[in-house]
Amino acid sequence: MAIEIRKIAISTGGGDCPGLNAVIRAVVRTANIKYGWEVVGIKDGLQGVMDTTTKLIPLNRHNVAGFLQKGGTVLGTTNRGNPFEIKQEIDGRMQTVDISDAVVENIRREHIDAVVGIGGDGTMLIMNQLYKKGIPIVGVPKTIDNDLLSTDVTFGFDTAVAIATDALDRLQTTAASHHRVMVVELMGRYAGWIALHSGIAGGAEVILIPEIPYNIERVCDVIRQRMKREGFSIVVVAEGAKPVGGSHSVLHEGGQGAVERLGGVAYKVAEEIEHFTGAEVRTTVLGHVQRGGAPTAYDRVLSTRFGVAAADLIHEGNFGRMVTLRGTEICDVTFEEAIENLKFVDPDGQLVRAAEEIGVCLGR
Repeated sequence: MAIEIRKIAISTGGGDCPGLNAVIRAVVRTANIKYGWEVVGIKDGLQGVMDTTTKLIPLNRHNVAGFLQKGGTVLGTTNRGNPFEIKQEIDGRMQTVDISDAVVENIRREHIDAVVGIGGDGTMLIMNQLYKKGIPIVGVPKTIDNDLLSTDVTFGFDTAVAIATDALDRLQTTAASHHRVMVVELMGRYAGWIALHSGIAGGAEVILIPEIPYNIERVCDVIRQRMKREGFSIVVVAEGAKPVGGSHSVLHEGGQGAVERLGGVAYKVAEEIEHFTGAEVRTTVLGHVQRGGAPTAYDRVLSTRFGVAAADLIHEGNFGRMVTLRGTEICDVTFEEAIENLKFVDPDGQLVRAAEEIGVCLGR
């Protein structure tokens, strides 16, 4: 639906991610330079438009200078900003309420003609719901986990892999010096992309991912052989990894609108390795270090291309769609297609086969 555009808004939802500010910069510069639009940023996901005291940040081609290399998001973000499921105390009881009508009204009151929503599958679900309520919206995929099936790559993933690989390189030297087993836990939720890519790049002997439940006896056999040959070993464990017949380790289930927080599996794996092999084991949980800092050159370029494409979608009136990368080309899909399925590592795929053929143990 083609509409006259004068003013657009940008929202960043879900976890922070290297490249978010680069997307914001690209949207703003394209909107200002190419189309002559006014741009504002919504503070902290959609929380900035959830009540009448809206929190908006004016953005223009001049005040986004320096955004390209800056990590995180200058707009702020949250995992608990779903206006369709807000927890409120009513008559002394906590209840779930839908305040999406207020969000729609506030966006219109601010004369915002269209919104660019940047986030993962949860954010795209919310954006799709708001789109169906009449708000012109386009989406940009964001997740370091690289688990959105509709796009070949999400920005932030390359940076997360680079950070994890650098950490593994550093741990190689200290592990060798002390003749230890280093167990490193990486992010990725239920997808093993970060662990698999960085584990291969960082020379890990064992890589445990959610898609392949691990047999700890098999892992320990490999560790024993490695310790005899080399005297040290690196084990990469995705936070969503689980043993055969077991379940994920959950640190926190989260409240209404929050996502389940995984983690702690590396400590369990380390304890079992130490118990069954007698090796000296140390554990490193890289955690949010993977989210922070400046994005890689690849992520800066991809973020810029996504931001430009999002502004172009608005100009063309193609709302209710999310930009994607297919091969080397920027495309777009409907929100329904964007959130229909997640992308997981194929246990029998080429990347897994390549790892195993060079002697990496994936726990099976």
